[in-house]
Amino acid sequence: MKENDTYVYLKSLVQVLPNKPGVYQYFDKDDRLLYIGKALDLRKRVSSYFNNSNKESFKKHILVSKIRDIKHIVVSNESDALLLENNLIKKFQPRYNVLLKDDKTFPWICVKNERFPRIFYTRNLIKDGSLYFGPYTSVLLVKTVLELARQLFPLRNCRLNLKSENIKDEKFKVCLEYHLGNCKAPCVGLQTEADYLNSIEQIKEILKGNIKQVSGHLKKRMKKYAEEFKFEEAQVLKEKLELLSRYKSKSTIVNPKINNVDVFSIVEEESYAFVNFLKVIDGAVVQAHTIELRKKLQESKEELLSLAIVDIRQKTNSNSREIIVPIHPSIPMDGVRFLVPVRGDKKQLLALSERNANHYRIERKKKAESIGQKPRDSRILETLKKDLRLKTNPVHIECFDNSNLMGENPVAACVVFRNAKPSKSDYRHYHVKTVIGPDDYASMQEIVFRRYKRLMAEKKSLPQLVIIDGGKGQLNAAVKSIDLLGIRGKMAVIGVAKKLEEIYFPGDKIPLYIDKNSESLKVIQHLRNEAHRFGIKFHRQLREKKMTSSELDSIIGIGEKTRESLWKKFRSIKEIKSADIEVLTELIGNKKAMILKNYFLRSTT
Repeated sequence: MKENDTYVYLKSLVQVLPNKPGVYQYFDKDDRLLYIGKALDLRKRVSSYFNNSNKESFKKHILVSKIRDIKHIVVSNESDALLLENNLIKKFQPRYNVLLKDDKTFPWICVKNERFPRIFYTRNLIKDGSLYFGPYTSVLLVKTVLELARQLFPLRNCRLNLKSENIKDEKFKVCLEYHLGNCKAPCVGLQTEADYLNSIEQIKEILKGNIKQVSGHLKKRMKKYAEEFKFEEAQVLKEKLELLSRYKSKSTIVNPKINNVDVFSIVEEESYAFVNFLKVIDGAVVQAHTIELRKKLQESKEELLSLAIVDIRQKTNSNSREIIVPIHPSIPMDGVRFLVPVRGDKKQLLALSERNANHYRIERKKKAESIGQKPRDSRILETLKKDLRLKTNPVHIECFDNSNLMGENPVAACVVFRNAKPSKSDYRHYHVKTVIGPDDYASMQEIVFRRYKRLMAEKKSLPQLVIIDGGKGQLNAAVKSIDLLGIRGKMAVIGVAKKLEEIYFPGDKIPLYIDKNSESLKVIQHLRNEAHRFGIKFHRQLREKKMTSSELDSIIGIGEKTRESLWKKFRSIKEIKSADIEVLTELIGNKKAMILKNYFLRSTT
């Protein structure tokens, strides 16, 4: 790739970066990772590397000269970006992150696994059953949280072994912390273990972000102090409440309990799907990757996700035994558990993965636009406009089809496409009301009239294009209704004959033939097939309903379940009429058997 081409390519990548917090990665010509950085605004930060002023920095100039590709990961906030940057640098150790390759780790808050647990901050996670919260990006925040916890609930900070035997044997004496009010002296039995553990549970709720219960408790105490005219104590509690309200819960992308887990999410479009992968090791995201899948045979979401999981796990040599997914994929994997979370940290990880998949999808679309490729929807609409000689792009298209069997149960269907895609919530069924017998022309005239009269009455927008499934006859019938409503010229109308795919225009005897491989014809065929399918389905439902309806439906006291039992036992009304009362009583009970017999007796007299 030439230098000028490289610049144009990198510029196109920078232009489509989101104005959101995240982590960016630079790669060289051999796809080796050069540098990892964090940003509050990805687009602004990355674009700053390519400004002329940056050439004043020799190191940055060398780095920029080697960049051939840029990738990014979107996160919720700047703190998450900092944590993710730290994890990725430790994982990959890029060449130009030399200044950040230290062994510094972020602080955590530890609830020690011991009797009368201590709470303190640490940079070392020890798997001894203790509970860890974090990591935090600020030591000041950690100290503030710990100070808050100690003010709210006095706890011990000594390392004494508070076994019940030691306390009973009076091996300890109260210390200065007790006299200062910072500890209730559980070491000498002045505080029970139950009371101490209750304080620990309250602090855990604060660390989890569940401060509502704690805040409610403090508000009651503050109100009580105020009623007792203890305004100084009330003011102290008020300050604690304000501190609680400003406190933020732990990072949404890190949880020390989540270890060696894969996270997959999928975002679909009509012809494409995007699958994002996150790798979580020791509670931290250490890897992120998104792939694009192009649909060939309208594969299901489960099939696409399954394909992506197998491919990505092979490429990354993943051995995770737990995979977090939005839906259960259709693949058997021995020793692997698929989890669809509904709440908690794992749900937040899945949401993070979905955000990255969506950003990737949007990025690809913007990138295509930036290099002159129009999105598929816009391209198809412009092709339809050109091929059908329309005045505007047909963003809103409607297609009509009739369905009847020898004149029985005449119905019609109207399907709606928006931006060349089905809008199924706008589909409509119609019973033909004014036409007797198999008259497709009159049926079409009635349905088109009803459809657009209602749209006009409800002051809804009319479509730019109306497609009638049929030749000249059906098209002329539809045009009559459009003329009656006075909307001729406000929307284009065409008829599509089935045999040779001829396109008919009102008043034009010579049909139009569109290239068989044209995207325009494929969309028109899709509309017609959808209208036909939708109408046939409705017609079939009506026929089945009519076939299953019988004289039993009109008998008061005979419900749906009773009718089902009778049809399973007997094959016709005649057999039900001739059945003995004993047989009917055994099947549906004496009361309903008598209702049946009395009804049939009255109907024969």
